[in-house]
Amino acid sequence: MNKRISIAGRLCAAAFFLCAAAGAQADSWPSRSIRMVVPFAAGGSVDVTGRVLARALARRLGQPIVVENRSGAAGMIGTDYVVKAAPDGYTIVMASAGIVAVGPHIYKHMPFDPFKDLEPVSRVVDGVNVAVVRPSSPIKSIKDLIAAAKASPGKINFGSSGIGASDDMATELFTNMTHTKMTNIAYKGGGPAIIDLLGGNIDVIFSAVAPAIGHIKSGKLRPLGVTTPERLAILPNVPTIAQAGVPGYESVAWYGLFAPRGTPKAVVERLSVATREALKDPAVSKQLMDSGLIPHGSTPSSFAAYIRQDSQKWAKVVKDNGIKVE
Repeated sequence: MNKRISIAGRLCAAAFFLCAAAGAQADSWPSRSIRMVVPFAAGGSVDVTGRVLARALARRLGQPIVVENRSGAAGMIGTDYVVKAAPDGYTIVMASAGIVAVGPHIYKHMPFDPFKDLEPVSRVVDGVNVAVVRPSSPIKSIKDLIAAAKASPGKINFGSSGIGASDDMATELFTNMTHTKMTNIAYKGGGPAIIDLLGGNIDVIFSAVAPAIGHIKSGKLRPLGVTTPERLAILPNVPTIAQAGVPGYESVAWYGLFAPRGTPKAVVERLSVATREALKDPAVSKQLMDSGLIPHGSTPSSFAAYIRQDSQKWAKVVKDNGIKVE
């Protein structure tokens, strides 16, 4: 009996010291710089989001936030790097809906399980997309794009940040609703895709607004329609795709902050609070909105629930379009 009590006592003591150690770690966090991985190339909307938030978080947490681009496989390479990092709050990732909510339905073999291996911190923004073509393109409207795609199934090439990325899924939803077929040319990020569109190597991109807005305002790209249910304040003369010929169309993708599973809850909560406070800052909010990014801070639990709901929505689009990567 005494032996059992002794073992139980040791287990309780061990649990106490582990909790105390975790608490102490959370109290001292952060004591050094934090690495924020952006799993896409520089210049895209996820990169813009990460860099704006990193500056704001650094001011609130009192430590530098170093942004590191690790692009490839529609965000999977950089996200996997963070999944495998030490769960101490010093390596985080600005991930997209494409890899977290859509990826499990597309990829037969993922190196990680987004629902088991990532700790949701906060939803950060909703990313808006805009369909763009070169000014020299004969496609001058959404109806023209539909007509061209129907006239030559599979001949229209569209650029994307990778299979399952927000620009890809916005296009897949479009082809699903218009009963058309276009061919996906995947890049390591929205920035490189824009460069190839400008160079005449692809025909159209349902681009995130951030990498496209400067080219639209300079006249180097022609906008056909935005993916939101309402027009954007920064592009007031551009119709929604629903208004332009596809009733009911809407595609808005989120970007959010995650830590590796096992990161102390207190650290996750502090990071979440700092993120939500940063997004309420008028200067930060304006920077994001000027790039077509709508701030949306959330608690870790509400973000987790939102991800599961969003994943169910995209599962149908993936199934209907037969999108699969072995």
